[in-house]
Amino acid sequence: MATQLKSGNEPGIECSKEEWQARLDLAACYRIFDHLGWSESIYNHISVKVPGEEDTFLINPFGLLYDEVTASNLVKIDVEGNNVGGSPYMVNKAGFTQHAYFHKHLGTRAAAICHVHTTATMAVCSHKGGLLPTNFYACNFQGQIGYHDFEGITVRPEEGERLVENLGDHSILMLRNHGPVVMDKTIQGMFVKMWALQRACEIQVATLGMGDPQPVPQDVVDVHQRDLSVMAGQGGAGVFDFEAWKRRIDRIDDSWRN
Repeated sequence: MATQLKSGNEPGIECSKEEWQARLDLAACYRIFDHLGWSESIYNHISVKVPGEEDTFLINPFGLLYDEVTASNLVKIDVEGNNVGGSPYMVNKAGFTQHAYFHKHLGTRAAAICHVHTTATMAVCSHKGGLLPTNFYACNFQGQIGYHDFEGITVRPEEGERLVENLGDHSILMLRNHGPVVMDKTIQGMFVKMWALQRACEIQVATLGMGDPQPVPQDVVDVHQRDLSVMAGQGGAGVFDFEAWKRRIDRIDDSWRN
């Protein structure tokens, strides 16, 4: 059953309680990314599948800064690019093309997706060796990342098949010379994965700037990942992290809830 939800600044929208919660979480995520310095003017994207619906997802309105995104102004589109939520905003074609293909072909494993252009992650994507096993966070991801060679702006649908092929069974795709795509079954899981990847890349950039890095042997990486999988449950698969950052942005500006 749809619920009429209205804010003071946006037209009322009709959606289920589950969709409204997804809108709140996604709007919060945009504000958290902005607070952490992960935004890129009006570009880049975070999207989330609409709960209980087939082939529809929410994404940022093109033309708004991340700190202008709210629960009610997110755009609801289907995987063919149709605006199915009545939003007056348009979406960035690059965001639709890339995210739509993942949402359409990967199902729940790509229920939440982000693509960023942070300096550290773009630097590592532009490094011949990619992400190296030279720091704690980087060891989290060894053997769990796909790489896709640069083909220009991702606006051509035929590139989607190659993106999925190069992703394989992983949840992170490093677009070489470009930036990463991070996905997960939940927005909380995607966020904490992105946070750890950002830290891994920041530390790698700093380490390589000092000279020769100290690589971690594969057998140690294996033990690290084994123990990490046991520890992951204590963090609620990113839920604790995400809720903590929501509290932070609420103290700064809670307009994302509108």
